[in-house]
Amino acid sequence: MSVPELRERTDGDGEFAWLRRQVDESVWDQVRALKVPGVHQVREYKRKYPEGEAAAHVVGFTSIEEQGLEGIELKFQGELQGRPGSRGVVKDRLGQVVEDKGERVDPVHGRDVVLSIDSKVQFFAWQKVRDAVKAHNAQAGSVVVLDAKSGEVLALANYPSFDPHLRAPKSPALMRNRALTDIFEPGSTMKPFIAAHAIESGRVAASTVLNTSPFQVTGHTIKDDHPNPSLSVAGIIQKSSNVGTVKLEMQMDRKEMWELLSSVGFGQRPQLDFPGAVTGRLRPWKTWRPIEQATMAYGYGVSTSLFQLARAYTVFARDGELVPMSIRRQEAPPAGLRVFSPKTAQELRSMLAMVTAPGGTAPLAQAIGYSVGGKTGTARKHVGKDYAANKYRAWFVGLAPVSDPRIVVAVMVDEPSKGVFYGGAVAAPVFSEVVQHTLRTLGVAPDIEVKPAIVVKPGETAQESF
Repeated sequence: MSVPELRERTDGDGEFAWLRRQVDESVWDQVRALKVPGVHQVREYKRKYPEGEAAAHVVGFTSIEEQGLEGIELKFQGELQGRPGSRGVVKDRLGQVVEDKGERVDPVHGRDVVLSIDSKVQFFAWQKVRDAVKAHNAQAGSVVVLDAKSGEVLALANYPSFDPHLRAPKSPALMRNRALTDIFEPGSTMKPFIAAHAIESGRVAASTVLNTSPFQVTGHTIKDDHPNPSLSVAGIIQKSSNVGTVKLEMQMDRKEMWELLSSVGFGQRPQLDFPGAVTGRLRPWKTWRPIEQATMAYGYGVSTSLFQLARAYTVFARDGELVPMSIRRQEAPPAGLRVFSPKTAQELRSMLAMVTAPGGTAPLAQAIGYSVGGKTGTARKHVGKDYAANKYRAWFVGLAPVSDPRIVVAVMVDEPSKGVFYGGAVAAPVFSEVVQHTLRTLGVAPDIEVKPAIVVKPGETAQESF
């Protein structure tokens, strides 16, 4: 501390001034050795965050006065802090209490807030998305893990993160809980909802074959990067065909499609006890042009947070029910909102499993000992008024085990820049590792035989259209 700063703090009229708060014991030992008159120590509590950067975006942090500033610390400030007691008294000139005045107000202790976050799952998810961001020289990444049975959030992990122990000014970019606050165009992860509604409405069956050759919508060509002349509805999901998905979507009117997307939570703020959760972007259907409706089918023109996308996939994990999610421990499983029939949801789970099988876009999502299903997404980033030619977001969202889903896991890696950018190559491996670790942590028994096999080499990963 400089001499002018010291003078500024001690030149006031008050009888007390803080020189520095919550210093280490070694610092106080040095100050005490100076034997400066009038300088004393006051012991007080100091906040500790054992999970550090891994859970910083969830737990948040407080000011030095224990006022919550971010995360759970902010949301549940009133419950965590409690209220001091008080009593009115009369004192004599020596400061002795000689009489009580009025009624005594007893203190109210702060209450525990028990989160659904599993610290082991949270740390592992954060570690794996951190490794993926570094390996692909990406800007950022996020992972969401949901318990489809209990409706609880098991992990909300983001990288880069920050150290909540340090109360110095932090970069706003580091402090954002990207999984909840940032919205993106989800790319091909939107396709299963279109296929599910087409089946639910009786327009097609999983085996129905469609012509998937390129075609035009109001002068704009709809095509696949890796074209097939025809595909079944199941094949459209497995191969991630833009053409096939748009042809399914074209059988729906604008209002019908808007109601579908709304029914799974897009364009709506998640009802989650956490600050900063966003609504995403789903424009009123009356404003849609034909080409905009077409591109929404494969994830362009609609924006969502990673958390919203993960929650939307609970309709496949819960046999057609959309489940409300909680970041606090639940006493009983929540009631879901029916969107699809159990039969349709089970058919879509089979299609999602094909995505992770050989010939699909994400064999790297396979998990040792557990059946998995999910969907890749690779979306070009919108920069200025147009889409960047070489900037992408890689997605993978899925569920496991397919036979009786327990968890939904969503992964997003923002702007991988080492030549590999497809969701099946960048995000799917993170999904695989997080699924294995989470299901083992939850005590879920493996549902497939574990045997040594090389399914696919990283360089041979199938590629989706986007």
